[in-house]
Formats: sequence, structure tokens, C-alpha cells
Amino acid sequence: MKKSLIAPAIASALALTVAGCAKAPDATPAASGSASSTGSAAAGSGTFKACMVSDEGGFDDKSFNQTSHDGLEQAVKELEVKKGEMQSATANDFTKNINQMVQAKCNIIVTVGFMLGDATVAAAKANPNVKFAIVDWNDPSKTSGLKNLKPLIFNTAQPSFMAGYTAAAMSKTGSVGTFGGMNIPTVTIFMDGFHQGATYYNSQKSKNVKVLGWDPKNTKGGQFTGNFSDVAGGSRIASTLTSQGADVIFPVAGPAGEGALQVAKKSGGKVNAVWVDTDGCVSSASYCPSIMTSVQKAMDVAVFDAIKAAKDGSFSADPYVGTLENDGVQLAEFHEFDSKVPSELKTELEAIKGDIVSGKIKIESASQPK
Repeated sequence: MKKSLIAPAIASALALTVAGCAKAPDATPAASGSASSTGSAAAGSGTFKACMVSDEGGFDDKSFNQTSHDGLEQAVKELEVKKGEMQSATANDFTKNINQMVQAKCNIIVTVGFMLGDATVAAAKANPNVKFAIVDWNDPSKTSGLKNLKPLIFNTAQPSFMAGYTAAAMSKTGSVGTFGGMNIPTVTIFMDGFHQGATYYNSQKSKNVKVLGWDPKNTKGGQFTGNFSDVAGGSRIASTLTSQGADVIFPVAGPAGEGALQVAKKSGGKVNAVWVDTDGCVSSASYCPSIMTSVQKAMDVAVFDAIKAAKDGSFSADPYVGTLENDGVQLAEFHEFDSKVPSELKTELEAIKGDIVSGKIKIESASQPK
């Protein structure tokens, strides 16, 4: 893919992802949590303290938790802030982990993931002097009047549309597939965009590429692992989709999506994948030969900016919405597939991106940020 499809901010963020994978922070008594969660409280040279609570995947999930955590790590290095963090093993950890960060006197607490929405709202209401930001969640009906909670959300339907178009164009079997971790808006928004992008390819090229695993008109019939940690379940669903003919798989399932990468790798090139949240060739480099491209969210940039605003006094509860236009979402480079992707397709993708930004192409997903 042409370099112009990658924003400078995201390109730099990828370097941070590599750095963020180097070593997990050691746990300390100040934030050790329960047996089902791990945490740390690292001292910085400043007095401002930025903290984070993960979703079930943990900070090494090679997906949205890890990328968000990179933003915290960047803040520690560049803003010289103190750090606190808690990793959640199950949904039962969310409230107690957030409360532990409150008790640790954090100035801002960033929670990661749609599933932490209610627990974050409750904590923000109970602690008006603490700033909060949450990745991948926004419900104006629950945040009305809250001045200390900032949603960090992303219109991933846009680059997913481009990914669906790419998958359909590159498919040799005439079938592509997708599955999710859970049937929630932050997952189905990817699947909606992917489905519509493949459908758009069909309309433009008079083709009939099928999308298996998801139909926006029949949302109850979609394929889901039921959680974001079941790698074996992801492998089973991916195997089912490939047995039905799909040769490009788009897993929107966090760590469970690795199961699809395993299936693609074992296929010896007959099946390939499109990764989500971060550039899979960076976060899951061993699978890069099987990753055609990735749908990225600049969660690290959004997290860093929220922490910086809280520290310098410019914090606002107005939602941040990442789009193709502001480089908050993007389609990654093709990496090892670059020579396999026709130049005509690359040109078409540039045009599609422009048409999405201008509104000429309208994405039809109810899960898009309002």
C-alpha cells in the first residue's frame, strides 16, 4: 500500500507499540490487586499520576489493550508522570480495579474497552475530582452532565470498508469471512464496514464475492467466540469459515483472533487474514506472512492526548472520535503482500478513502459514533 495511507501519527505510534511490548511492569504492593488481576504503580519524576485499567485481554493482548497501554507508557516517558495500572482477568475485576486506582490517588484513570462503560461511569460520578477517559465506549444518555469523563471512540467502519474491498479483490475463492469476540457495537462496527466494503466491490466490479460469518441484516446469525480470550474458539470458527470457502479471514476478537492467524499460517498461503486495532505485522510479527493488512485505531495517540490534557489543564469531556479524516483510524500497509497487491487496487483504495472522507461513500453501520 502507498505510504500516504498511513498517517505520520500512526507511523510513530507503531514504533511505540514495539517498545511497549518489551517488558511488562513489575507488580507492587500499592496496586497488586486480587488473584485475578495484576497491577503496578511506577514512580515518575513528577507529581501527576496517570493510571489505566485493562479489559479482560490484559496489556499484552496484541490488540486494543496493548495499544492503549502504549499511550500510557508514552505519557510516562514524555510527560514525566507517575503511573498506576491494573490488568483485569474477568469482568468481575472492573469495578474493584478502577476503585483501587482511585484509592491510589490517580489524577486521571483511563479504562480500556466497551465492557468497562458502566463501571467507569459509576466511578466518575462518585469521584468528580478525578479525570476519567474510556476507550471504545460512549453513551450520552449515561454521561450527561459528567464533566470528568472523556470517551475515546473510533469510526472503524471506515477503514474496515477499505479492508472488505481489499479482501474481496484479493480473494481467489470468491468468499471471505469474519467473526467477532462478542456481539457488541465496538465489534460489529468492524464487521459492518467489512461486509459493506466487499459488497461495494461486487457492485463496482460486477462480482459476487460472498461474506461469511456476518450479515448486517441478520445480526443474530453472526459468528462470535463469546469472549476475547478463547484462541481455540477463534481457531474453530476460522476453520469453519475456511471449510465453507473463505480464503481471507477478518477476526474482530482481540486475543481470540489469534486463532484465525494460526489457521491462516497453517494453510501455507491458501488462507490469509486482516488484523484489527493495531498493525498485526508489528504486534504479531510471526504471523506477518499471513496478514494482508490491518485496520488500525490510534488508541495510543488518543490516550496520550487525554493524559496530556488532564495534566496541562485543558481536559474536556467532549468525545474524541477517530476517523480517516483526522488519522484516528487507518488501513495499514500491505507489508509482505505489497508486491502481490495490484497497483490498480492500491489506486482504487486511495480513491475510496477520499470518497469516504468526503461523504460520497456513506458507511451504513448503526454502530458508528454519532
